[in-house]
Amino acid sequence: MKKIFIYFSTAAFFFAYSNPVSAQVKRGRTSFSTSGKSVTVYTTADKSDLRLSKTTTLQFKPMAQPLETQVCIFADPDKTFQTFLGIGGALTDASAETYAKMPKEKQQEFMQAYFDKQKGIGYNFARTNINSCDFSSDIYTYINEGDAALKSFTIEHDKQFKIPFIKQAIAAAGGKLNLFASPWSPPAFMKTNNDILHGGKLKKEFYQPWANYYIKFIKAYEAAGIPIWGISIQNEPMATQRWESCIFTGEEERDFLKNNLGPTMQKAGLESKKIIGWDHNRDLLYQRASTLLNDPGAAKYLWGIGYHWYEPWSGGEPMFDNLKLVNEAYPNTNLLFTEGCKEAFDLTKVTDWKLGEKYGVNMIHDFNNGSVGFTDWNILLDETGGPNHVQNFCFAPIHGNTKTGELIYTNEYYYIGHFSKFIQPGAKRIVSSASRSQLLTTAFKNPDGTVAVIVMNQGDAKTQYYLWINGKAAEATALPHSISTLVF
Repeated sequence: MKKIFIYFSTAAFFFAYSNPVSAQVKRGRTSFSTSGKSVTVYTTADKSDLRLSKTTTLQFKPMAQPLETQVCIFADPDKTFQTFLGIGGALTDASAETYAKMPKEKQQEFMQAYFDKQKGIGYNFARTNINSCDFSSDIYTYINEGDAALKSFTIEHDKQFKIPFIKQAIAAAGGKLNLFASPWSPPAFMKTNNDILHGGKLKKEFYQPWANYYIKFIKAYEAAGIPIWGISIQNEPMATQRWESCIFTGEEERDFLKNNLGPTMQKAGLESKKIIGWDHNRDLLYQRASTLLNDPGAAKYLWGIGYHWYEPWSGGEPMFDNLKLVNEAYPNTNLLFTEGCKEAFDLTKVTDWKLGEKYGVNMIHDFNNGSVGFTDWNILLDETGGPNHVQNFCFAPIHGNTKTGELIYTNEYYYIGHFSKFIQPGAKRIVSSASRSQLLTTAFKNPDGTVAVIVMNQGDAKTQYYLWINGKAAEATALPHSISTLVF
């Protein structure tokens, strides 16, 4: 009898801890409570004066099973996903030159608008270019042509506009700004087409000198007082552009990272710097990510995969599911949005509401599919959508009219702000699910315990809805073509 007793005790123990039903009960327990919490709502809406405006305060009330006729946003702060890194924009030559032409009081307003968490939208992340890009007034590198030993390396060019601009941005952000740098092209002599523009490839004999170039750049910038958080290997490595560009196949990027860039960074004592692969559109995202990450020798150096949003150039739609696939296949790899803007600048369309909605749609889908951060393209451009040495003029969240001294805030700025102002670095994404397709939503739980739920209404009609959490709900309104952040 004693042996039988022990047998059944062990079996009962095993059953209790392996039974799927018991596990489901355990996973179903909730710890987040809305008791004592009120919801502060900030709204930006079309055909109104609301721009990141505090519009109302809501209270949670008991609400049992919602009816199908009751529109809801179901949030679950107990189910967490990726950790949020940050949001920011690109500090390019074009941005720096435009900034330098603005009146001093407008420069101060600009810095506050982007980097102040209370009075602005709290950017904490940024990108800049290594060598020139299309958003530069001139074509340049940091060495004399033909200098493979890099003995002539100097960042003197950047000291006129870009370096002072970046340093002021760092100061405005409170002394810390995660800055990563991206090359558009190596010097012409290192390339198969002997041209810094129009694509071409990095010649194999210059793989190592080009790897050394990144080290020179990082150390020169840090000596100038600008810490570099990370680098991407190559901007848009599958695009032959009429501006600075360079082609890397997946295998070429993998081998350059594995045999040259990664070991060189490590040998130089820069192993803490983040290395970002791909840095191009979502269309080829999975193929490039798998090529890099399936090779352990390359993957060990890679912090994450960067991506852009320009894949609709072919006439299709944004391919958000490709991001989800990479996230599912490689859950330990960071996914970072490294560039996006609205192209084909037209000064008469700076108030077009679709500008902001493009950002809202992309940011919500990308965060829900695993992205850890968002880096917009040029943080500031002039009244022409430049300067740009190949006339590839684009929109920015803020334009500086260098003729009038005016700062023009597009709707992009406010839509981005609904994320950057209220989601704190270190936040965890949580479940946020809409019961109607006209409402898009994502949500994060901040390190301080507050929750930020973003709700975007793409429709033409005002929509009443409930923010529902664990049997409690706050009744809210989504105005036509609006975005709101609900904080509690």
